[in-house]
Amino acid sequence: MKAICLCEQPENFSKVYAGDILPRLRGITELDEVIYAKSDILSNADRFADTEILFSTWGMPIFTEEEIKTYLPSLKCVFYAAGSVQSFARPFLRCGIKVFSAWAANAVPVAEMTVAQIVLANKGYFVCNRVYHASGRKEADTAFKKCRGNYEETVGIIGAGMIGRLVIQMLKAYRLNVLVFDPFLPDEKAIELGVEKCSLAALFERSFVVSNHLANNAQTQGMLHYDLFCRMRKNAVFINTGRGAQVVEDDLVRILRERPDLTALLDVTHPEPPVEGHPFYTLPNCLLTPHIAGSAGDEVVRMGEYMLDECKAYLNGEACQYEVSMKMLETMA
Repeated sequence: MKAICLCEQPENFSKVYAGDILPRLRGITELDEVIYAKSDILSNADRFADTEILFSTWGMPIFTEEEIKTYLPSLKCVFYAAGSVQSFARPFLRCGIKVFSAWAANAVPVAEMTVAQIVLANKGYFVCNRVYHASGRKEADTAFKKCRGNYEETVGIIGAGMIGRLVIQMLKAYRLNVLVFDPFLPDEKAIELGVEKCSLAALFERSFVVSNHLANNAQTQGMLHYDLFCRMRKNAVFINTGRGAQVVEDDLVRILRERPDLTALLDVTHPEPPVEGHPFYTLPNCLLTPHIAGSAGDEVVRMGEYMLDECKAYLNGEACQYEVSMKMLETMA
């Protein structure tokens, strides 16, 4: 089948489809050497008329339905070696074109970082580090004695989508109690995962660590607010590797000032980065990282491998694992 590479940021494409991925794709498709941009397609209407498969990653251009029908009339599949497809997928799906995403591959490093932070938080790492720097070893020892560690501690996961579920699965290596807030999680699936479903209020009240993995949509924006943050336990930790817009950030600032025992680990904010002079930069109990939880470095190659395997399954008439539907877009990140 005729295939093309399409990406407005060719450097990203080369990093993601690295190693032997492109040669292996050329072994199963008619894929040429060029990484095209949208302008190449719009300026060569006939050249891409027989294209059936499209490979992309971060830098995937946005097309209208009319553009797809005019310039890519034979297109059957888009294989997107990155996470969220929210920005571009709908016009393709409306045209009957299958869209596949490596969101599951991108979920792996997010879950790994989240689990690492949860384990450190339960151990008292963040509060002890802060107290040690501010007040010395003796006060840090006192703070540490108040931490329960990772045995039978309670962790709260907000959102049991791809990343949330992967975090839950990884936490099974530890002796922890896991609470989940997710209205879309069936009771039988919660039992299968070994978690307890509860309300957001109960999750914030009972958990020592609260980790946000909500899907990013209009319904979830501003869901995490002062009434929830003020319920957090002594020395508790809030982790956000989801999206900043889900947090009422003025409320989070307020509680961090009122409760210096609390810690916020923010890999995402709204906007990113926070505006100059924002309190997040100076609050001692707020740790900022520049949206590093997702795939980075050599981790991005995993996403290219996922799309290679997905393409092979599609061409062989086998079941595909990572196809995105219009319905899925309502709740996924």
